[in-house]
Parts: sequence; structure tokens; C-alpha cells
Amino acid sequence: MFSLFLCLSLGFAFGYVDKESPPKWSPVYTVKGLLNIPYAEIHEPFYAWFDSTNGKSRIDYYGTMVKTYQLSSTVYPQYGTSIKIAPVTTEQVMNQQTCLQVNGSADMSINIQTVLPDMDDFKYIGTETMEDSDTSKWRMVQTIGDKINKYTMWVKYRKSLKGDSIPIPVRYEMKGFNSLLGSHYDHYYLDYKDYDVDDIDPNVFKVDSGMVCTSFPGPGARHYATFNPMKEFVHPAHDDHVHNEFDRFKMKHNKQYVNDVEHTRRLNIFRQNLRYIHSNNRARRGFTLSVNHLADRTDDEIAALRGRRYSGPNQGLRFPYSEAVIEEISPKLPVEHDWRIFGAVTPVKDQSVCGSCWSFGTVGTVEGALFLHNGGHLVRLSQQALIDCSWGFGNNGCDGGEDFRSYQWIMKHGLPTEEDYGGYLGQDGYCHVDNVTLVTSIKGWVNVTTNNENALRLAIFKHGPISVAIDASQKTFSFYSNGVYYDPKCKNKVDELDHAVLAVGYGILNGQKYWLIKNSWSNLWGNDGYILMSSKDNNCGVETAPTYVLI
Repeated sequence: MFSLFLCLSLGFAFGYVDKESPPKWSPVYTVKGLLNIPYAEIHEPFYAWFDSTNGKSRIDYYGTMVKTYQLSSTVYPQYGTSIKIAPVTTEQVMNQQTCLQVNGSADMSINIQTVLPDMDDFKYIGTETMEDSDTSKWRMVQTIGDKINKYTMWVKYRKSLKGDSIPIPVRYEMKGFNSLLGSHYDHYYLDYKDYDVDDIDPNVFKVDSGMVCTSFPGPGARHYATFNPMKEFVHPAHDDHVHNEFDRFKMKHNKQYVNDVEHTRRLNIFRQNLRYIHSNNRARRGFTLSVNHLADRTDDEIAALRGRRYSGPNQGLRFPYSEAVIEEISPKLPVEHDWRIFGAVTPVKDQSVCGSCWSFGTVGTVEGALFLHNGGHLVRLSQQALIDCSWGFGNNGCDGGEDFRSYQWIMKHGLPTEEDYGGYLGQDGYCHVDNVTLVTSIKGWVNVTTNNENALRLAIFKHGPISVAIDASQKTFSFYSNGVYYDPKCKNKVDELDHAVLAVGYGILNGQKYWLIKNSWSNLWGNDGYILMSSKDNNCGVETAPTYVLI
């Protein structure tokens, strides 16, 4: 008798589960949640308001950082409207709240957006304990060509005052398996909390009357992934923008794949990187990311481009300025300095698939020193010579090296021009310095005072471009586009720095001090091959191991 009473009590408290009828969501609801995409390293909070009765929805991301509105044709007769409000930073203003608008058309109708899946085709498959209570589990399996997609929804039930059962969303998960690849190609899930079916204040859907919404440049269809990110993740999901972006990517970068399997694999890598880029841009970190020529590469493939191999301290000369002198001179330095303007920096190159970044940092600082020594005459020197010939000093060609080991080789042998030695190959080659003219040698190299922002500024201003090591392992670095780059996950200890680059200047943008850094991943990366790296807290270790040479 007690067991029967307990079951009846629980049924009354939690509501009845009709296993034959999938949950029907309220036509009006609010809910908070977290979008999780493991393959893209995304954990993005959202807050959604949905009112199908009045044809309105709103979804905010990262708090109120980015607000999106979808207003259906019942409100706007011309096929609906999407609105996005986000902070925009330009050369003139910083984080100005801006309203962008895309109107629907006969080719692209805009509808309101739910964050809960259409459950019509889901089947009950049992219960599972979640949040310390039994939760009903529903699933739909969808097969499209080589893809098998499994959508699973976890639901709790609460009995309303009217006596009926109200379904409460707990988690929604998608796992996609590709039989052509023999592996999972996609995985994401949404965790929900604070689900409420009360009426929504109409002011929630109103845009500030003092804000003028402007159209977004280009066709609206291209921008729905930024105006309505959730559309890709809720059944029935739409990912046409992924295929469109991938087609543009392949054309721009002349990408060709050996077969359908490789094409599918690269598309799925691109999909995750595209999501990562969009999500980070919604987070408004002060810099933006964009699709570049690396967007179809795995993390391991991009890691191969970071070729610095730390193997212990070097024996360079000490920085010839005391702490007191550095502090005395620092206020007298110009606020901004850029060696490119003076002609001391050669064009950006692409190290390709070779982990030879160390040779580019080395050659860049030697070229700069030679420029100053020769009274303003720039000579292009050979990275390939260092890759081919400096193994005896501990470098490993395309498998990594360090600038100070290269300096030792140059002190003994000199360094040929690129014209004499031959162009950069992007791979290990035969050393042939015995039949070329070595145009420069160096007397030694200097280790700039570690972790001292003013010391590095002084070194750049007085001694030209500086070879620096950084932590480039964060994915944000791989897809940097513009703005002052700061990633709190970046490391700055000397043995944690995995990439060598060239500091060619410094400055201030919108109140943020930065280092102007030349990379070697082609001018398709970053801002024409460059990045503005924040000098705050020695982010990513720019100030940890800078060096320059003496001629």
C-alpha cells in the first residue's frame, strides 16, 4: 500500500509521461541554456524568449553581449525580419552598440526561432537519471546518404495547476556518424535551465527606440549564421551556410581534395572551425576571427606550423641597459613605432607545412640589423639556408629550432641572400653554402630583459625588428583577423612558447597597448600576415625571450 501511495504521489508531483505521444512544447516560453560543441571547443551561454502566438523570438548570447531578434511575417509582412544588436569597434569608436537588420525576401523567408526541437518524429526510448531524478528519454534517428544523425531529448514532466503535464526540457543532443569516414563527424548538445511558460513582457521584443537599425552589407542569406546562430543546432536544423562558405573557401584558396572521402573529412573540419570563429566573434573579446586558409586543417596540422623547440637557456649577451636607464628612457620613446614604414621589413612569407617559424624570426631580425648597419638598404636573406645547414647547432629543419642556435651558425658561417641561395622550399633541402656568397655575419646576439614591457619597446626602437617567441597554441590565434589580440588562456613561460615570430613595432589602439607582430603563415592569415598582440600581462609571452643581433 505504501509503495502504491508513493508512486501516485510522484506521478502527481512530476506529471504523467505518455510514452506514445512526444512532448509538445508551450507556444510561449523563456529558457536559459548552454550550447556545447566539443569538437569546436565551444561552451556558449544563451537566453531565449519564444512567442509563436505573436510571431516573435529573441535569443541573447554571452549574457547580453549579442542580442538577436526574429520577427515573423505576422509582424513584418515582407517575409520577416532578423535584427542583431552587438558592440562594434572601429578606429573612431569602441564597443558602440549597433543595430544591424536583414529583411526576408521571396528567396529567403525569415521565421521565428525556437531553441527546442520539433519532437513529432521522436520516439520514447526509456528513462535516465539526470539532476538526481528520473528523466524521460526521446530519440529520432535520421539517415541522409552516408550520414546517420541521432537526436536525443531528455525531458522532465511537471503537473500544472490545470492538472495536465508540462514537459520541461533538460538536454538536447545531436551525434552524427558518417559511414563514409567511419567516424563521428559532429556532436553538440544544449543544456537547459529555468524553463518558464508564463506570458512574456512585450517589451522584451522591442528594440531601443533611440537605436537606428542599418542594413548589413551583402546578401542577407550569407549572414543568417550570425543573425540566427541557433538555426543550425535545433531540429529541423539548417546548415546550408556551411556548404556555401566551404564552396567560397575552396574557390578562394584553390583547395582540391583527392577524393570524396577527403572532401567530406575537410568539410567537417571546416564546419567545426567555422562554428568556433562565429562563437568567438559573438563573445566580443576585443578582436575578431575569420575564415582563412587554415580553416580546413585539424589542430594537429596547425600545430605543425609552430616549430619552436625549447631546449634550455641560451648564452646571449645581456641587454645593455639597466633597469634604471630603461625606466628613464621609456617616457621619451614615441608612443607608436612601425619599422615597416622605414623599409626595414621584407614581405610576409608562407612557411607552408614546414615547422620552420624559427628561421623566419631569426632572418627577420638579422635583416633589420643589416638594414640599420647599411644606412637603410634592405637585403632579403635566406631562411632556407638555416633550415638546410644549421643542424649541427641543434636546429632540426622543418621539425623545429630556435633563434639563438641559428645565430651561432651565422656567427661561424655568415648568411647568404635569398637570391644567391635560392627561394624558400617549405621542406628540408641540401645545404649548399659552399657555392654562394655569404653577405653578412654577426658578432653576437642580445637577450632583451625578460618580462619587461619597457625594455622590449626600447629594444625595438633602438635596434630594429626583434625575434620573439610566443604561445600560439590557442585556436583563437590560428584564425585571428583584426583587433588587439588577448587570450587569457595564453601561456608566457619560456618552456611553454611554441612559435617564433618577429616584433616589428608597437602602438596603442583604442587605449590598448600592443606589439606589432609579423607571422610567417602568409598574408592570407591575420591582418595581411600581421597581428596586434596585447602587451597586457605579457600575454602569450612576447616579452619572455626577445633577441636581436649585433653586426
